[in-house]
Amino acid sequence: MPQIKERTSTARHPVHGRNAPPRASRRDGRPAVANRRPAAPGSVAVRPAAPAPGSVAIRPAAPAAGPGPQPSRLSGLTLALILTAAFMVVLDFSIVNVALPSIGSELGFPADALQWIITAYAISFGGLLILGGRAADLFGRKRMFITGLVVFTAASLAGGLAQDPVLLVAARLVQGGGAALVAPAALSLITTGFAEGAARNRALGLYGATASVGFVAGQVLGGVLVEFTSWRAVFLVNVPVGVLAASAAVWLLAESRQRRPGARLDVAGALLITVAVAAAVFAVSQADVLGLTSPVMLGAAALAVVAAAGFAAVERRHPDPLVRADLLRLPGLRKASAMNLLLGLWNAGELIVLSLYFQLVLHDSPLMTGLAIAPQGIIGFTAGVFGARLTGRVGIRRVLVLTSATATIGFLVLTGLPGSGGYSPLLAAVMLVGFGTAGTAFGTMVTASHGVADADQGLVGGVINTSRQIGAAIGAALLPAVAVAVSHGTGPAAGDRAAMLAGAVAAALALAVALRRVPHARRG
Repeated sequence: MPQIKERTSTARHPVHGRNAPPRASRRDGRPAVANRRPAAPGSVAVRPAAPAPGSVAIRPAAPAAGPGPQPSRLSGLTLALILTAAFMVVLDFSIVNVALPSIGSELGFPADALQWIITAYAISFGGLLILGGRAADLFGRKRMFITGLVVFTAASLAGGLAQDPVLLVAARLVQGGGAALVAPAALSLITTGFAEGAARNRALGLYGATASVGFVAGQVLGGVLVEFTSWRAVFLVNVPVGVLAASAAVWLLAESRQRRPGARLDVAGALLITVAVAAAVFAVSQADVLGLTSPVMLGAAALAVVAAAGFAAVERRHPDPLVRADLLRLPGLRKASAMNLLLGLWNAGELIVLSLYFQLVLHDSPLMTGLAIAPQGIIGFTAGVFGARLTGRVGIRRVLVLTSATATIGFLVLTGLPGSGGYSPLLAAVMLVGFGTAGTAFGTMVTASHGVADADQGLVGGVINTSRQIGAAIGAALLPAVAVAVSHGTGPAAGDRAAMLAGAVAAALALAVALRRVPHARRG
């Protein structure tokens, strides 16, 4: 239990983050607590002049802005469980890429329809993230975490057993929905499970490092599974991991939520934001396939705009909106979201372009392609692990400047990709990109969660993941399109170099955002 000073405005439970019951306060033995009449359930006030019962935020007007340092509330085993689930979800972004040719030949996918295996996952995942984050806040992070794992695992099994293209795409849609429940719940379990400061930063560093390794490990593991077993293994590998993780979560995780009395899910807002994000992800991911002026593209773009406008109108009138306007005005969350969108753009586009470069230009096998990109994940893991220590020395703003600048330099080096031959030492620049990507991901999570009440951490996780997913959809369409457009008449290597330059521009824009100072957000 954190120490409760005489004039402190809150007393928090060491595991669940909720207000400690009055009986626990009386046992404390401190005169300010022992001499006072037991408070009503849900009350957080210690002084008579404190806010009314039911208040959970740390109000700016209070002289003492919150409790003192709190002990870690998650055990190492529990944190390992959360990181395992996060790794599995991130792994699925890239593990399927290597298997696409084998899937197409066995199931009879038309060449122009194969990308739906990727797009279906991206649409449901990106579209449901904000809803998943708010659901975790309202209905319980443990509950949503386990539900998402069960849905994700069942969909993985269905995808691995699918004998029909339509069934496989449907399984990917459901799989993305399960991931949209797991990702924000996992992030908010960490941010509410550790006190803000060094302990939380270390946990977020491990989370970012795990995500970095998972994204790149998908390339390597996918190559191994496809080359030595079958494409079905890229789906079935999730099943035993998901079953074990969901079972362990029942015993290891304590329920964590900050539901306000009378709070209810904003169903209309949830539907509208889901449609808006899903339509936007569809539009950007299909732009190079359907053409910017095709009726389907124009319809998707119009639907995204109308749904977003409807969402804004509903949120202004709803008594308990899905996304509060004051939360979106937090400068840290806005800065982190902008940087995460750019990070998703360069990361997803770079991995696709380099995968094609190694296989089509250097004529490497899928396995060798994965191994060539693997150093990016290894260095990224190191950046995540040591990110908290670096933050303690130089501050989170300088960390974001350093990591985005490193990614920019890495991409600029990769603009000199060789047009033939074997592995070039120049390709070691992927390690610079890996350091910049993982370090920026870590820094944006720390920045976004800073000063945000526990009751809103799930939503923050949804917003951060959504911004990265939209960026990934843009990058997956934009960078390959740049490569194809430039390669006409100049050769494929020239197009890949141009795509790396586009990645450098995105990283440089992130650097410009990182250089901007933001005021310290206060809890609310």
